[in-house]
Amino acid sequence: MAVSSAFVGCPKLETLLNHHTLSSSSSSSSSSSVSQTTLGLNGVRALPRNNRTRRGLIQRARCELDSAASNAASISALEQLKNSAADRYTKERSSIVVIGLSIHTAPVEMREKLAIPEAEWPRAIAELCGLNHIEEAAVLSTCNRMEIYVLALSQHRGVKEVTEWMSKTSGIPVSEICQHRFLLYNKDATQHIFEVSAGLDSLVLGEGQILAQVKQVVKVGQGVNGFGRNISGLFKHAITVGKRVRTETNIASGAVSVSSAAVELALMKLPQSSQSSARMCVIGAGKMGKLVIKHLMAKGCAKVVVVNRSEERVSAIREEMSGIEIIYQPLDEMLACAAEADVVFTSTASETPLFLKEHVENLPQACSEVGGLRLFVDISVPRNVGSCVNEVETARVYNVDDLKEVVAANKEDRLRKAMEAQTIITEESTQFEAWRDSLETVPTIKKLRAYAERIRVAELEKCMSKMGDDLNKKTTRAVDDLSRGIVNRFLHGPMQHLRCDGSDSRTLSETLENMHALNRMYGLEKDILEEKIKAMVGQQQQK
Repeated sequence: MAVSSAFVGCPKLETLLNHHTLSSSSSSSSSSSVSQTTLGLNGVRALPRNNRTRRGLIQRARCELDSAASNAASISALEQLKNSAADRYTKERSSIVVIGLSIHTAPVEMREKLAIPEAEWPRAIAELCGLNHIEEAAVLSTCNRMEIYVLALSQHRGVKEVTEWMSKTSGIPVSEICQHRFLLYNKDATQHIFEVSAGLDSLVLGEGQILAQVKQVVKVGQGVNGFGRNISGLFKHAITVGKRVRTETNIASGAVSVSSAAVELALMKLPQSSQSSARMCVIGAGKMGKLVIKHLMAKGCAKVVVVNRSEERVSAIREEMSGIEIIYQPLDEMLACAAEADVVFTSTASETPLFLKEHVENLPQACSEVGGLRLFVDISVPRNVGSCVNEVETARVYNVDDLKEVVAANKEDRLRKAMEAQTIITEESTQFEAWRDSLETVPTIKKLRAYAERIRVAELEKCMSKMGDDLNKKTTRAVDDLSRGIVNRFLHGPMQHLRCDGSDSRTLSETLENMHALNRMYGLEKDILEEKIKAMVGQQQQK
């Protein structure tokens, strides 16, 4: 692998070099001296902040790299990189970052444009991990939120790249996304996903559907390159937190879902005298639609028309809910069914509206018992009912953002229950951060074992050569076992001091100190750095 082709042809590493600035040393005098004299790649000085000078030095670095390749073809790109200024990003710890928009920060009109269907999550992860400063990624896209979780080499540049990617995929200008997005880093990002999984960040406190959606992120991410150890570990821990909060607190008692809140909203808007007689129609028989039917039945509704692509799901719901008459209609009968309904609930995965002004304005009025107004309650994102339908005098449209009216009454109870759950979330966040910290020692453990094994094999070969060729298998095995036993006994102490469960901050701090000491004593840091660079170069060559 020649220097010029491997390094210069690697855009992610080249970008890191372009953005690098040399860290200062401990004393001010040595800092000034080092920053002026330290050489980077092939003797090029550490890159200054001035853009013109920076570009000149980058071009000079490329020329010197090509020259080095021709004069010393045996020198690999890794050997050049190991001593270069670009290794800052391989030595520093990456950050967990969440870039998100939710029902609390952005209107449904924006969220629906940013929404990514579940089938597209693997593609989105691959594209995100193709960005220069992103190592791992996950997508959590629901009717109430669109959140991107990443492991970023640089917080600022990672956020910039992801925001630009979101703009490119949605067509929304970066400036508009920035007005409505929220950004959280490391511990705050961990706290957030744990609160999301526990149902604390939901419009309806404690609702269970979000936990299922977090589980789905893990299920879809299995085997996807880019859904790596840190991000997958974060989501798996979030599932544990969600389960624990619901088990150990009463947050789920009396909790309603988005679907039940939609039913409550519809009943609030209907005259009380007509609530039991209003004609109900549900478009879509998925999870959300099924829950709508369930809550309609609980409110005393005796009959509902369900419009769906296939009858199979509707039949399954009918068998499960014997207390309500469920009539199936195919999708091509949707407008006819809406014409005969007073309330239409929509909950499909359609990416284009099912109802627009021109579809609704010619429908007959709803019955006089409900005031002649047909209600469309749309809990889909992207929306199934266009906002233009509100221009029709005989129709009213409500979407997921309007559900706030239903849950506002329980504000005090929500706060009390949230406080109970926060104690668990704080405890679990500490454990997760400690687990992340403990991962820092894994490369050192591997390298120390490999270092000891190289010495063992080399010394064993010397011993065997001195003992001659007439050794039988039993003796050879005994000598081999002896060497392994000595090495294992020798490594036992260091390994014990490199492992901890992460529950004791003092122990964790000592473990990291031990790791740095062993890296220095045995020169392991250079090997670890080489592995990181190899991985980065390998990723770029695969793209």
